[in-house]
Amino acid sequence: MTRYGSIEGGGTKFVCAVGTGPEDLAATITYPTTNPEETLGRAIAFFHEHGPLDAIGIATFGPLDLDPSSTTYGHVRRTPKPGWSGTDVIGAFSSSFDVPIGFDTDVNGAALGERRWGAGRGLDTFIYITVGTGIGGGGVIGGEPMHGLIHPEMGHLRLPRHPDDPYAGRCPFHGDCLEGVASGPAIEDRWGARSEDLGSKTERAVEFEAFSLGYAVADLVLALSPERIIIGGGVMHLPGLLEETRLRMLEALGGYVDSPALVDGGEAFLVAPALGNRSGISGGFVLAERAVAGLRR
Repeated sequence: MTRYGSIEGGGTKFVCAVGTGPEDLAATITYPTTNPEETLGRAIAFFHEHGPLDAIGIATFGPLDLDPSSTTYGHVRRTPKPGWSGTDVIGAFSSSFDVPIGFDTDVNGAALGERRWGAGRGLDTFIYITVGTGIGGGGVIGGEPMHGLIHPEMGHLRLPRHPDDPYAGRCPFHGDCLEGVASGPAIEDRWGARSEDLGSKTERAVEFEAFSLGYAVADLVLALSPERIIIGGGVMHLPGLLEETRLRMLEALGGYVDSPALVDGGEAFLVAPALGNRSGISGGFVLAERAVAGLRR
């Protein structure tokens, strides 16, 4: 029986699973993201415990080197996550397992999971965005995950600022890019509380978040013309944020994009993940399957 290992590597936590898809999970584990040696070591031990495996799919935060011809293929590039720049992720697993390994960003992985089992089914071109500890975006074009110069870094788009927002942003590379002003840690910086603990500040926080996210989504609509945008992550659990982001998206587009998908207020265009918090781990299974077929990117 086929048995894949899947990893969803996030800046806050790692999720590992064994199975073939979201409805076939023989074993799972979730633990905090610490240093590379400890974090990857726990995944390796988990897969040894629940093997043998036919392939492993790794969908992890980046930026990543996804060029199979590169001498640093499978490594983390320069990242805001302390201690992770230069980490050889694939090498840690290939030295422990003699199986094909699929490798991509966490958001490209989530997009593949949603295409197979969720809100991206039947679509040729769509985008997946996650808003949490960081902000990332990936997607699918013609059924294939987006790659190019490196891979999409939608969380670092430069955007207009909310006119009432004095916050300088927290991205160590860009300051007030999308991730710098709208990620979970940025919310905590600005409002003095985590997104789930904002209390009376929730309404104002949603206003600021939706402003940034709405303009970012509008830019992606204009640049890539996706058939749908799926937006998830812990921050999107803020009450009313998805609905307010749709309104800000339409405001930013200014009526320019004449598509039936937007005439109902974008309710069927800008949507939550159908797989909930299982998008990323599901994508890892798709990456493992692609690796068996010889598709490395």
